[in-house]
Amino acid sequence: MSSLRLATPEDLDRLMPLVAGFHAQNGIEQDDETRRGALQPLLDGSPHGAIWMIGPRVAPVGYIAVSFGWSIKFGGLDAFLDEIYVRERVRGRGMGGEALASLVRALAEQGVGAMHLEVDADNDRARLLYERIGFQSRDRYHLMTREM
Repeated sequence: MSSLRLATPEDLDRLMPLVAGFHAQNGIEQDDETRRGALQPLLDGSPHGAIWMIGPRVAPVGYIAVSFGWSIKFGGLDAFLDEIYVRERVRGRGMGGEALASLVRALAEQGVGAMHLEVDADNDRARLLYERIGFQSRDRYHLMTREM
């Protein structure tokens, strides 16, 4: 059973290598200063998002980062799963799926009307995990992005 807890500023030094691991795995190029600048506001309590740590407080094995928005279609507050990562050596034990399912339930109880995510089209393992938790493809829609 995995533990899940809201990350605080004291978690930054434990979080940085986890995020760097996720970025390296996914080909995301970002320097530590930029990464730290993106994480710190979320750890400080920004209303725009939050990060949850997976695993023991002293040695977390992963994290989940969520950003918040507003959707008229979904009745108000919604969330976007920005990143989820579990260290490679402990994957396959169900910790990430259990943590994400717990987080989805908790956010729903707090009034979040929908959670969105994107998954690599070739990542069948992740897609199947998300489907087991209740995420569904919205075939009429295609996520588009414009970097600023």
